[in-house]
Amino acid sequence: MDNKHQKTLEAIFEKLERASIEWKDIEAFFSALGAEISEGSGSRVRVALHGVRAVFHRPHPRKETNKGAVKSVRKFLEAAGAGHDGI
Repeated sequence: MDNKHQKTLEAIFEKLERASIEWKDIEAFFSALGAEISEGSGSRVRVALHGVRAVFHRPHPRKETNKGAVKSVRKFLEAAGAGHDGI
């Protein structure tokens, strides 16, 4: 995992969720973990990692995710065994 992915991971798992993480960085992090990413309808993005599946919505018109989305990403990573300590 490169330094940028490490910073994204740390931002996702900060105690207070940040609303300043760009979605493209989260998707790149998913890819670095080996997740399967596919397009859904509209702004939906389907992600599968270690047998766990989730659907997220790309933020628009902004590039940054909101706090609720960051919380969902965190829960997904934890369920997939790729939490802050599981990587």
